[in-house]
Amino acid sequence: MEAGLRIGAVFPQNEIGDDSGAVKAFAQAAEGLGYDYLVYYDHVLGADTSNRLDWAGPYTHLDTFHEPLVTFGYLAAVTEKIELTTSILILPQRQTALVAKQAAQVDLLSGGRLRLGIGVGWNEVEFEALGENFRDRGKRSEEQIELLRLLWTNEVVDFHGKWHTIDHAGLRPMPVQRPIPIWFGGGKTDTVLKRIARLGDGWMPQVPPNDQGREILNKFRQYVFDANRKTEDVGIDARIRLQNGFDQALIDFNTWSEWGATHIAANSLHSGLTHVDQHIEMIEKFRELTRE
Repeated sequence: MEAGLRIGAVFPQNEIGDDSGAVKAFAQAAEGLGYDYLVYYDHVLGADTSNRLDWAGPYTHLDTFHEPLVTFGYLAAVTEKIELTTSILILPQRQTALVAKQAAQVDLLSGGRLRLGIGVGWNEVEFEALGENFRDRGKRSEEQIELLRLLWTNEVVDFHGKWHTIDHAGLRPMPVQRPIPIWFGGGKTDTVLKRIARLGDGWMPQVPPNDQGREILNKFRQYVFDANRKTEDVGIDARIRLQNGFDQALIDFNTWSEWGATHIAANSLHSGLTHVDQHIEMIEKFRELTRE
């Protein structure tokens, strides 16, 4: 394993139900096994597909998603050192100043352990219900990121943008990290890759570790260079699917490591598991393999 490489575990959001004990058990187990960070997905609402015959999304109203920032406030009290990572929080469907406030509070309560992975989302149903515009979410997210960083690093902010106005106001308490790291998910288009290369502290690619994935990674690193940034200053947080078996998972892990990933997270979802203890057993086995 490369020195400095951080290993994470994906919280099995929609496969452990609404048992708060399971939420605590998985987080504490991951920390106890030596994982460096915990990954949480985000969805506020799931669509009832019974009257949406053309629905193509992977989740519905029957899938459980624990709200990440609220859950992180809880996990901050029952863990000690594991980093708490959203991957991803759907930023443009949320109100920016409120996200800044909530994230700052989590960072404070956890002692500076929050990493905010964000994305622009795909589920128009959520945007409609939350009163946000689905069509301008990409460009609007850029202004949101600018404002978040201002709010986390300045006691008083005077901001007048296209979508946001703050007239000499500020947060209290401030976060421990100033600013909180902002990473990006997504990256299916060149427009998104270029946005991440310009604005992100890191990228959470959803691409496989094959020739196609390598091509996209190389393209992204070129965009980072084009943005007058150093590639080593922009992290890469990859996902390993344990559902494909441990042999393949280890191959994928080593590939991402060779490609210079700074973070790699093990995902036990979609492996036919029905209880949190099974998920814990799976990430325990994977952690053992990465230590060999």
